[in-house]
Amino acid sequence: MPGFTTLDLAAGLFFLASWIGYAWLTERSPFRHRTLSAAMNRQRHAWIRQLAERDLRMIDTAIMGGLQNGTAFFASTSLLAIGGGFAVLNASDRVVEIARDLPFGLTVARAAWETKAVGLLLIYAYAFFKFGWSYRLFNYASILIGAVPHRSLMGTPEMEAAIARAAKMVVLAGAQFNQGLRAFFLSVGYLGWFVGPIPLMISSAIVLTVLTRRQFFSPSRAAVAVDEPS
Repeated sequence: MPGFTTLDLAAGLFFLASWIGYAWLTERSPFRHRTLSAAMNRQRHAWIRQLAERDLRMIDTAIMGGLQNGTAFFASTSLLAIGGGFAVLNASDRVVEIARDLPFGLTVARAAWETKAVGLLLIYAYAFFKFGWSYRLFNYASILIGAVPHRSLMGTPEMEAAIARAAKMVVLAGAQFNQGLRAFFLSVGYLGWFVGPIPLMISSAIVLTVLTRRQFFSPSRAAVAVDEPS
């Protein structure tokens, strides 16, 4: 690729492998049940079951409103980030000129800079689609919550099916939201590539270390992991 060294390509592959590996670790691996996300999914199921036992469900509609508002905020932020990515892309010529004037011997190839900027745009576009779909799923979950029968039907097959549908939809919406946030967090590590391949690998490793700690070893995970399966 024009403007890219072998180390650049290796760093890009390291970034992609780190993203895919972290997704596998938290969503597909044998350790996925011990993550903060898995613990919160169990709490989501418990919430919907508690919801079914209540006569008045205003508190649950308020919770859903908060979840939808948060998702909409991040979806809007993704669009702003995409706009910023285009600004970075349009600044290619200026960046090359500044790099040439610096006394550090730094060289920036225009094609390489633009390719990295496009990569950043793709990350934010991915995040936007994840947040947008999460918002849609939370809308669906609101409808399914509204369809949960009266608590007088607790224990019946109709009630159990309604609880399962609503809980599953909330879990799916939360998973899409988490994937969008993951893209945002990893985009911070990706910014290191604009400095060089080594900074990309270092920044990506730092971000992944922070995310892994939050999922497996953080106080927040410990707070909700009391019902974790053995």
